[in-house]
Amino acid sequence: METPTQLPRVLIVDESRMVRAMLIKHIRDLYEIREESDGEAAWQVLVLDQSIQLVICSLSLPVLDGDGLLVRVRASRLPRLSQMPILMISGDNDEALARAKSHGASDFINRGTGATELLARIDSLLQLVEAQKQLKENLQQNVQNPESGLFTRKYIELQAVQAMSHAMRHDSEVSAIVMSFDNIGALREEHGAEVFKQLQQRFTDMLASKIRKEDSLGHFAGSQLVVISPGTPYPACESFGNRLREAIHVANIAVHGQRLNLSVSVGVSNSPVDGVTSAGALIELAGSRLKTAQQMGGNQVISCQMQPLTAALVPRIEHAIALIKSGHESEVVPHLSALGRQLLPLLKLLDRDLKLDLPMAEIEKCLLDPAQDSKDAGQD
Repeated sequence: METPTQLPRVLIVDESRMVRAMLIKHIRDLYEIREESDGEAAWQVLVLDQSIQLVICSLSLPVLDGDGLLVRVRASRLPRLSQMPILMISGDNDEALARAKSHGASDFINRGTGATELLARIDSLLQLVEAQKQLKENLQQNVQNPESGLFTRKYIELQAVQAMSHAMRHDSEVSAIVMSFDNIGALREEHGAEVFKQLQQRFTDMLASKIRKEDSLGHFAGSQLVVISPGTPYPACESFGNRLREAIHVANIAVHGQRLNLSVSVGVSNSPVDGVTSAGALIELAGSRLKTAQQMGGNQVISCQMQPLTAALVPRIEHAIALIKSGHESEVVPHLSALGRQLLPLLKLLDRDLKLDLPMAEIEKCLLDPAQDSKDAGQD
């Protein structure tokens, strides 16, 4: 047995029972009806009854008049109410009509309007609301990924077009950063799609909290993410990529008691440094550099210098400590002398004030010996 189709519900608000009865007679075959005699009662009904799709309302009402009801509805924080079509029953007062129109009345009828015209007005307003709803949904689908909430690739490219156009007019620059977890296939296979989805969401949330308001974060391809950063030179993007890479590499994330060995790679491009002339080419170049970084083993940042920026860079002190704590000592060993030189002033202070009696002369000689750098670099 088929379930009967639910008819759209219309709220009729008028002090006169005869007027309400006449309007109900005109539309009852096509619409469900709810009626109220004053504006305050109508407002309470609108708040509570989510099935109402349109209001037919008189300007002259007791307790709360039609203008007051209009103002409340249009000021509501609920889109269902603020966008509700309201068909006002008007008189001959031009000033009252103008005021109602300024308060957001959707259309006007008078008490003598016949059934045919009334039904046409209602149908037109409901179709308009539906068209606006569809337009908004389509716009959101083109702008935002419904699952992640991030900007779509198409919208990101539009943002890049605008950023590059602005940069050309103001002699500025634009950078693109494309990034992704390394070994995504292995992560999914070993830990499951749901675990990877949670990791991706945490990664996305971290990125969203780190970028500037003027930057745009969205999807590039698959699980790869892209940031368009107007006015940012590429060295700043390299630094951002390396801080991101370091944070993921030492993150203590476990699944079923097993610590995940995670890493990310990053590709950076810049206009005008890279000489690209289109937004699409700028983003594709960053994506290509990401792919190269992953093919070279991952956990790398490749930028406009076209070099991996991991091996040559001395880790920051706090990152070196984090690497040691997370079991990655081997990545610190090649940089021991350079790190030690940074710590020399602290070592001297500790030795002096805590009277540690450290062999500072030997330590300083060892750390300042250029040959020691080569020795450290050769250790595994």
